[in-house]
Amino acid sequence: MHVLIDLWKSSGFMAIDRRQVIMLLIACFLIILAIKKKYEPLLLLPIAFGMILTNLPLANLMNPPTGGEPGGLLWYLYQGIESDIYPPLIFLGVGAMTDFGPLLANPSSIFMGAGAQFGVFFAFMCAVLLFDFSPQEAAAIGIIGGADGPTAIFLSSKLAKELVGPIAVAAYSYMALVPMIQPPIMKLLTTKEERMVKMGQLRQVKKIEKIIFPIVVAVVVILLLPPVASLIGMLMLGNLFRESGVVGRLSDTAQNALINIITIFLGLTVGATAKAEIFLQPRTMGIIILGMVAFGISTAAGVLIGKIMYKLSGGKINPLIGAAGVSAVPMAARVAQKVGQEENPGNFLLMNAMGPNVAGVIGTAVAAGILLKLFG
Repeated sequence: MHVLIDLWKSSGFMAIDRRQVIMLLIACFLIILAIKKKYEPLLLLPIAFGMILTNLPLANLMNPPTGGEPGGLLWYLYQGIESDIYPPLIFLGVGAMTDFGPLLANPSSIFMGAGAQFGVFFAFMCAVLLFDFSPQEAAAIGIIGGADGPTAIFLSSKLAKELVGPIAVAAYSYMALVPMIQPPIMKLLTTKEERMVKMGQLRQVKKIEKIIFPIVVAVVVILLLPPVASLIGMLMLGNLFRESGVVGRLSDTAQNALINIITIFLGLTVGATAKAEIFLQPRTMGIIILGMVAFGISTAAGVLIGKIMYKLSGGKINPLIGAAGVSAVPMAARVAQKVGQEENPGNFLLMNAMGPNVAGVIGTAVAAGILLKLFG
């Protein structure tokens, strides 16, 4: 009996506190969203389970090595974020899966992708002026508006390491909620006539254009913004794998095995940063609110740029595709397609929306580079 009593007293059940229980409940809620609602399950599920593991007392999975004792498993895996390894490798896979053809076929799409970054800088100003975050913290929070999880993790790990968990959870939560958040904003800012606009078929992009594009973008952006060399470099290398047509095995590995492995490590370790004492603070609620503001403003700005282009083109561009300027690929483009078809069943906007969508991936990385250069 004494042995059983001692075992109970030394267990985590005796050490767990109310805040940790709350975090476990939050993690379970995220698991439900991932499994039942299928909201970004590939990342939300490992993030949520990482939150569970890090908030179980005495497990010590995020403890660093001390006094000759080895550290916890998740602490070692976390070094991939600490050393800026995981986000660029995710970008390698994203590049290998991305077709920049729609952007090359309609270069004006880049304006909508750029306009959708307005929410990043708007949220940055709000965070500094209204919530009293430091410029570094505000920059890390603002990038949520780009709806690009790896970039958000990359920037926050450099500027505000203590906020990596809340920022990552907010970024991926809003990415998952794109089909719910964007349509009301899109409909509010456009008329029925604008939403019904049919866009012509995009021109066929030559293979040589697709090969030259990643090389040129890598050189230009990295020379302009060296701090994001790893993100842009890996994104464009992955795309070159795809478009060259001579390294099918490498392209397949980047798109599948590699990105799947890194996704597991990234998700687990991001969730493991969401410890109760860090996550359950009023500042976290501020991050959630600011992330929503950033994402909403980014969507609205993209649509407004789309409306300007609608006017300039004489009504040939459907402004709905501007909402796809955020980096949630290809979900935001699919939302533009869905909203357009609700007004006009014969409307097929997907490929046209992919132009601003892939431009947004580059745009968010550029926005991160600007913020990192200013405040890093």
